[in-house]
Amino acid sequence: MCGIAGEVRFDDQQPDLAALERATQSMERRGPDTSGLHAQGRIAFGHRRLKIIDLTDAAQQPMVDSGLGLTVVFNGCIYNHEDLRAELEGKGYRFFSTGDTEVIAKAYHAWGEDFVHRMNGMFAFAIAERDSGRVLIGRDRLGIKPLYYAQTPGALRFASTLQALLAFGDIDTGLDADALNFYFSFHAVVPAPWTMLRGVRKLPPATLMRLEPDGRCTMRQYWDVSFGPREDELGHTRADWRQLVADSLRGAVKRRLVADVPVGVLLSGGLDSSLIVGLLAQAGQTGLSTFSIGFESVGDEAGDEFQYSDIIARHFETDHHQIRIDTARALPALDEAIAAMSEPMTSHDCVGFYLLSQEVSRHVKVVQSGQGADEIFAGYHWYPPMLDTNDPLDSYARAFFDRDRAGMGELLQDRWLNGDRPRDFVAEHFARPGAGRPIDKALRLDTQIMLTDDPVKRVDNMTMAWGLEARTPFLDYEVVEAAARVPAEFKTAEGGKGILKDVGRDVIPHEVIDRPKGYFPVPALKYLRGPYLERVRSAVTSQRFTEAGIVQRGYVDTLLADPEAHITPLRGSKLYQIGLLAMWLEAHGLG
Repeated sequence: MCGIAGEVRFDDQQPDLAALERATQSMERRGPDTSGLHAQGRIAFGHRRLKIIDLTDAAQQPMVDSGLGLTVVFNGCIYNHEDLRAELEGKGYRFFSTGDTEVIAKAYHAWGEDFVHRMNGMFAFAIAERDSGRVLIGRDRLGIKPLYYAQTPGALRFASTLQALLAFGDIDTGLDADALNFYFSFHAVVPAPWTMLRGVRKLPPATLMRLEPDGRCTMRQYWDVSFGPREDELGHTRADWRQLVADSLRGAVKRRLVADVPVGVLLSGGLDSSLIVGLLAQAGQTGLSTFSIGFESVGDEAGDEFQYSDIIARHFETDHHQIRIDTARALPALDEAIAAMSEPMTSHDCVGFYLLSQEVSRHVKVVQSGQGADEIFAGYHWYPPMLDTNDPLDSYARAFFDRDRAGMGELLQDRWLNGDRPRDFVAEHFARPGAGRPIDKALRLDTQIMLTDDPVKRVDNMTMAWGLEARTPFLDYEVVEAAARVPAEFKTAEGGKGILKDVGRDVIPHEVIDRPKGYFPVPALKYLRGPYLERVRSAVTSQRFTEAGIVQRGYVDTLLADPEAHITPLRGSKLYQIGLLAMWLEAHGLG
């Protein structure tokens, strides 16, 4: 897990190495162990390293393989790198390191761009060919690892964070109207390629970008997911599907143990993280370090789920750490978490993950986490109504969208309104082949779009702010493909994630399975009282945010008059959504 950056020139200019150094150093927290730069002609790469696999300098990046004529920078982890290494050695390749970065270089040389199909992992990479001058940039199937880029006159720059790109300078930092409309309507999800800034884009998941020396750029999507059973699975019973899911999850959890440092688990006390702990125990792991976090309650809204995480910790005899956060500590951390965001993210648990990661990083450098299970196994409340709806788009929008078109007109100033761009985007995604049923359309959209630019991005940003590598076994592409083939009725059963609960009953205590659905609670950000409300009030009424001319002041005044009365369909604060954007722009000197 690291931070990468680079500049590729298409004119007669040389890369700006001082700017690349600034960009690279801005990601020190993503890779606190070492750093490196490499330039050759019109191509320059930078890297910040978090040492997880091959702790020696042999795995240093940027990695130059002079024999193959390749230079690589890479962020992530290739879980099957040892198997690929053995296969490549059988083809005659010789290795100078034991890390996964070198496997990427050899695999690309051996199999060309198709090498990505052989990799199981999370990754964002750039590979430069010395002899042809071509550069290949890629991102993993589910977009677990971020990759931002900016096209400027005569050059393309890329980095793991938006802020690293800004460190280059010469980037259009004007706000993007499409992104604003997505942010305020599509539950703060701004899908690739958009970002909040006009001059910055992000590479979509499962995408390769090829750059030719003359500046020509081509992109292709190399992976997709199809819903519905395969021909040989048409007669499967629910027990058959349970076995398929269990087997795929066991493999995913085991793969994510590959490391030269200890691996822990973020244990919320819910089904997903508890199942990870249980599967690790079944695989023979003992003395596992687990971590839970809790906040102060607000009214009757509980701020922790320790009663459930404690059940799992006791049952599997883990080395468990309870982390309790009071308001005095959480409020300053809110601004720190916002500063760590590559893009504005409204989910309440950002500050929770930020503080949890700070504590966990004192004990381990790698953790497994349960993100993704709700999206791929139908755990949310908007999925069951999609089973028999005659209007998939309207059913989905009513449940998931924060505002309809009229609501956007009340919120945004006229110059930012762009019709129904977010709704049109969903309609286009729903119309693609490969997901025939309405519920499958919703599950695919959430898996490939919402998941990437909400929980996945959130976990990456908050953990990497403390040099902590988070691994998500539910987002193993083989698990995702298996889940997509399971009939939707088995996934929505028992209030959601029915087939996953079937797996859990063979692994973990039933009290954790047969419980009300929880979440990562930070009540003070949902109800905005006391110092949290004052912090948001200060941001949305500041001169800087007012002069940016984004939202209508009358609408903001209405929300400020009674913040708790204005909640989105997904139970988020409409005021906090505006406040988070204002605080994010403020933190990064934008707007």
